[in-house]
Parts: sequence; structure tokens; C-alpha cells
Amino acid sequence: MAEESDLEKTEEPTGRRLEQAREKGQVPHSRELGTFLVLMTAAATLWMMGGWFVQRAMMLTRKGFTLDAQLMHEPGLMLPRLADLSIDALIAFSPLIGLLVLAAVLPPFFLNAWVFSSTAFMPDLKRMNPLAGIGRMFSWNSLMELGKATLKAVLIGGVAVWLIWKEREEIFGLYSQTIDAALAHAGDLLGFTFLVMVAALILIVVADVPFQLWQYYDKLKMTKEEVKQEMKEMMGDPYVKGRIRSLQMQAARKRMMSAVPNADVIVTNPTHYAVALSYKNGMAAPRVVAKGMGAIAQKIKEIGAENAVPMLEAPPLARALYKHASIDSEIPSALYNAVAEVLAYIYQLSHWRDVGGNYPMPPRSLPVPPELVPEVA
Repeated sequence: MAEESDLEKTEEPTGRRLEQAREKGQVPHSRELGTFLVLMTAAATLWMMGGWFVQRAMMLTRKGFTLDAQLMHEPGLMLPRLADLSIDALIAFSPLIGLLVLAAVLPPFFLNAWVFSSTAFMPDLKRMNPLAGIGRMFSWNSLMELGKATLKAVLIGGVAVWLIWKEREEIFGLYSQTIDAALAHAGDLLGFTFLVMVAALILIVVADVPFQLWQYYDKLKMTKEEVKQEMKEMMGDPYVKGRIRSLQMQAARKRMMSAVPNADVIVTNPTHYAVALSYKNGMAAPRVVAKGMGAIAQKIKEIGAENAVPMLEAPPLARALYKHASIDSEIPSALYNAVAEVLAYIYQLSHWRDVGGNYPMPPRSLPVPPELVPEVA
């Protein structure tokens, strides 16, 4: 059961999964949103600038049907004349064309789906598979598209019937008006009808956009195993990282142990902690060359004994040095006095070994600040 749950796509797509999908050109899109924006832009533009477009169209029509004698006798001038009329028409309707192009480009911005990917242009033989095409025809997505198309037809048809019935008196009243007045009134009626019918599509858009977003993110869902694998790829395999840390610690421990024979003194707990100190001429303060607890402390003491490194049992100082001093760094200034007494004892001990005389007594009460001494676990 656990293996089956790991293979189920129950996890939300990660940021990396979404970015990989974008690189392949897989982004959420809503045809209904694009259709609505284009049609609404066209309807609003025609509603607001319809009179101006009609005037320009009438001027172009008159200009096009006005022929002079020169054109009649020189057919070669007809092509430049057609080019001029085409340019005039393009300029006249350029506001509408420009707004329609902008409306066609805007939908991806609303869905945060604006991306350019060359992957989408690459040939894919799977798209040419007839069996896959038949499967898409009877898929859940195709049924949804059929439902949306049916809903749009019913909605637009219903709005159109309602508008015709509502404006029936004005429509029949066109017969009693002059041609110019009737054309202008008919244009207003058509523009208003077109605008209302397109506005009705917003109901389809409100339902389609959330569905497309849900469907997009649902397709990109991941299994728990995929999430784990991705985390391993991004952050590294925990086992490998643990192994690397272990090897690094072993290497650092070997370097630390190699410095123990050159230490001046080893301060012990006596059994739990061991800290090896070194102080040479030119040093600003004594330095910790090795430290450890438990088995590592025992190893430090064994190496120190093999190399005749002096040892001193000073539990508070050993615990304070282990807690507050780092390897290859100077001891804390608060422990200067205590370590100075230890080094003074070591120098006296070394002098006794070389010259003889009275055996130096080890320090009994070292000035270790109580707040630096950790409690024994």
C-alpha cells in the first residue's frame, strides 16, 4: 500500500517542475479568454468609433468608384490606384487592427503564461499517431470542450433571441425612417447587440479560466518519489553528503591528532574531556591544537602519553576550553590567567626534569570563570 501511495500523483508541482514545463512551452491557456478579449475589443471599438469607421468607409467607396478619363485610357495606372486605396483603408482601420492585435497578445499575461520556447516548434511524431488522435477525440478534455461549445451556443443564441424580442419595435420602425436615418439606427442596433452578446461570454470565461488553471496544475502533479528524487538532484543525495561529511571529519581528526605530539600540555577532565594546548614564542596567546570528548579524548591522551606530552587534570578548565575554544584558534581571553598558571606549572615541571630540585606542585584552584564552565551531562 505504501508503494502504491508513492506512485500516486498527489503532490503539488514544485517550482522546478513548473519551470521545466515552461521551458517546453507547456503553460496554462484559455481559448475562451482570448476569444472574449478579441471580440469585446472589436465590439467596444466599433461601438465607440463606428460612426468614424462608416464615414471613412464611405469616403473610400466614393474614391474607389470615381474614375477619371486618364485611368480609362491608361489601364497601367489601375494597380497603383488599388495600392493607394488599400493603404488608405489600412490607415483608416488601423486603430481597430492595432487594438485587436493587442487583445490577441494579452491573454497569456493574465495567466502568467507568456513564454517563448523553441521546443514547441520541434516535430513530434507522437502528434501524428492516429490512435492518440482518436483517444483525444473521446477524452475528458474533448467532452469538456463539447460542453463549453454547447453552452456558448445556447447562451449566445438565448441572448440574441432576447435582444431581438426586446428591440422588435425599433427593428420594425426602421421601415418608416429615411434611408440615412435607418442605416444609422440599424448600425447602432447592431453594435449594441454585438456588444451585449459578447459581454455574455464573460460567464464562459469566469468558468473556463479556473478550470484551465486547475487542469494545468493537476497534469503537473508529482508523486512523492518524484519529489524526493528532485530534492536529491537539487540538494544532493543525503547519503552522499553524509558520507562526504564523514570523510571530511575523519581527515580533520587525523590532522588534529598529528598535532598532539607537538602540544605543550593536555588538560583533561580527567576521563570525559581532553584539550591539547600549544604556546610558542611569537604567539599572541596559547592555541588549541586538539580537543575531544569520550573516545576522541582517550585517543588524544594515548598519543600524548606516547610522545611524553605533559597532562594536567583540571576538570573546570578542560570543560571550559572544550566548550568555548575552537581547534587551531586562540583560547578565550577570559581563560588567559588559568592557562597561564597551567603553562607556568609545565615550565616548572620541564625545569625539574632537566635540573632536578623540588618537585613542582600542580595548581589546585585555577581562576576559571564559573559562567564558562558547562554542566556535566
